[in-house]
Amino acid sequence: MSSTTKETFSAPAEEHTFDGLLSDFDGTIVDSTDAIVKHWHQIGAELGVDPKTILATSHGRRSIDVMGIYDKTKANWDYVNYVEGRIPQIYGSDAVEIPGGRALLDALDSSSAKWGVVTSGTRALIDGWLGVLGLTHPKHLVVAEDVELGKPDPRCYQLGAKRIGLEGSTNIVVLEDAPSGIKAGKAAGYKVIALATTHSLEKLKEAGADWIVEDLRSISIKGVVDGQIQLEIRNALQ
Repeated sequence: MSSTTKETFSAPAEEHTFDGLLSDFDGTIVDSTDAIVKHWHQIGAELGVDPKTILATSHGRRSIDVMGIYDKTKANWDYVNYVEGRIPQIYGSDAVEIPGGRALLDALDSSSAKWGVVTSGTRALIDGWLGVLGLTHPKHLVVAEDVELGKPDPRCYQLGAKRIGLEGSTNIVVLEDAPSGIKAGKAAGYKVIALATTHSLEKLKEAGADWIVEDLRSISIKGVVDGQIQLEIRNALQ
């Protein structure tokens, strides 16, 4: 962070009421950066492509879309499910929860809140990480293979809203870490809380985030009243 901007994660606590909550997964609930880097290095070696080139654009995007750029013969769900399914098996020790992630999932799961996870990962990948880390499994999940176009297209979040029973509502909050996901949430008409876990503050702001926080320790469920989530946001960027 530039010292000249004097930006700090110290904004006063705010409480907002939303009909529901949708969260990204990788980089938002789970930090699997080391595992994903190793994965793309392996894929890059197989394809003869510099992994740095792949990693520059892969975060927050579906693997099938990334593979379509480098090898269209591998841009199919059989291959993508296979390679993503093996990531937690091979690199399971390289992933940890984002601070506050476990507590937030537990709080959502034990409440009557309408919530779900919307991810660019495959079901095999998400199920693998949830199992390895012992995290609460969302009852409502939108994965890569559920939509025709991935983030930044808004359809994944619109499908998420439909699955939690909120089709047509725009009073939904999205938790995201990647510019592509922030753009998808905003394009769907929702408010977006960005986590500064994987990208620069400048990129998060450029993508249109409504709030920027360090991690999920700044987010808590204060209650669910008449089906609506009372969400507290602490120490956002100001």
